[in-house]
Amino acid sequence: MTGKPAAGLVFSPAALAERFFPPARMAALREHVRVPPGPVLEEYDSERARRVLAEAAVLVTGWGAPRLTSAVLDAAPRLTHVVHTAGSVRGIADEEVFARGIQVSSQAEANAVPVAEYTLAMILLANKDVFGMARSFVHDRRAPDIRQALATRGNYGQTVGVIGASAIGRRLLTLLRPFDLRVLLHDPTLDPAGAAALGARHADLDTLMAESDVVTVHAPALPETRHLLDARRLALMRPGATLINTARASLVDRQALIGELSTGRITAILDVPDIRGADDPLFQLPNVLLTPHLAGSVGTELDRLAENALDEVARAAAGRPLARPINPATHRLRA
Repeated sequence: MTGKPAAGLVFSPAALAERFFPPARMAALREHVRVPPGPVLEEYDSERARRVLAEAAVLVTGWGAPRLTSAVLDAAPRLTHVVHTAGSVRGIADEEVFARGIQVSSQAEANAVPVAEYTLAMILLANKDVFGMARSFVHDRRAPDIRQALATRGNYGQTVGVIGASAIGRRLLTLLRPFDLRVLLHDPTLDPAGAAALGARHADLDTLMAESDVVTVHAPALPETRHLLDARRLALMRPGATLINTARASLVDRQALIGELSTGRITAILDVPDIRGADDPLFQLPNVLLTPHLAGSVGTELDRLAENALDEVARAAAGRPLARPINPATHRLRA
């Protein structure tokens, strides 16, 4: 028995924990906390899980971890910290977690980095019509006429509309600063001065949709944001404009989007597509780029999340303030 606080790791599937905490990083984790022997937890109901919960002062959670309900928290009387290795904790943190004074850390800021980088790349490529021109090149097997190539929009002076000053939205706004782009920002929590401080011009959502060459979505998935971009708002987009969604599919009315895309009037880049079977029309439309949730942390980018989480565990174990705490007064738990 040492003076280190006890900790439990909760990932589902459990194999994900090995990617975040390979042997060297697990050894570093054990320098700060006591991790019980045996497999990583995937649930809270087994006898072994109850034993881990009974001792744990810190829970390190990952994608797929089950929700920390009141019943689970009752089984964890010593729990003081939850360190989530991913971004949003909406899937795991019940309101009761904060009500009991448990501190929660999220790596949302770290996960925002690759999403913003992905979005920046897609904005720059979309404005040069890279995807459309590449399809034509492959189909025609010859270089386009120089007049056709020169007629693409390019990036100079184009308007980018950012929906949501979330961690990702703010990171993207920082990345956009060096480029000769006009940036509009819609976020109901900001006034014009707040948007200007982030390097953008404040706009209502309809204006943003109508004036932007690229619209990129970074708002949270909440009941009030479901179908935020409905048929009326999608119809406001300029001919040739591009919609990028790296947030949640629920923010965009699927049928309305398919309808607009089917006309060929706009294009879309969807990292979180709502796919409904192998014959989904989104697979068939030539003006849609689909990626399988690649914008968030993958590969080596997972190490950024893990290292930040390890730092938070070290802080918790030493009784120091968390570097990336979630403020329960401003965090919406229910998606």
